[in-house]
Amino acid sequence: MSQIDGAPEEPAANDFVEVRLPAQGAYLSVLRTATAGLAARLDFTLDEIEDLRIAVDEACAILLQQAVPGSVLSCEFRLVGDALRVTVSAPTTDGRAPERDTFAWTVLSALAGEVESSVADDQTVSISLRKKRGGTLLQP
Repeated sequence: MSQIDGAPEEPAANDFVEVRLPAQGAYLSVLRTATAGLAARLDFTLDEIEDLRIAVDEACAILLQQAVPGSVLSCEFRLVGDALRVTVSAPTTDGRAPERDTFAWTVLSALAGEVESSVADDQTVSISLRKKRGGTLLQP
């Protein structure tokens, strides 16, 4: 985000950051920090930032349970206006989408607002979180 006359500009539709790291729990602090920094850039409240950090951590925990050993966890942060979309992906051993009737999914939905999952042909599972500043959901 650049500034003109001291006022921040809105992020471009293609503003994104991608973080790739080993699919191991020891590296999740990097994603929590990136989440907090990018949410702060969008002027999310402290509570919203913490909710997103926890949601990203929970999404990663879900994926790490079935990630291929030695694989890479990919996390893409996309800034769109005053919203943040976070997509976490990992190659999995069984290519199963997360169950939507679990406590973990309920936590994700409560913290992030909108949650989706998908499975690619190569058994890579993705979980996407989308939250708009102020707690309102983006319309599809």
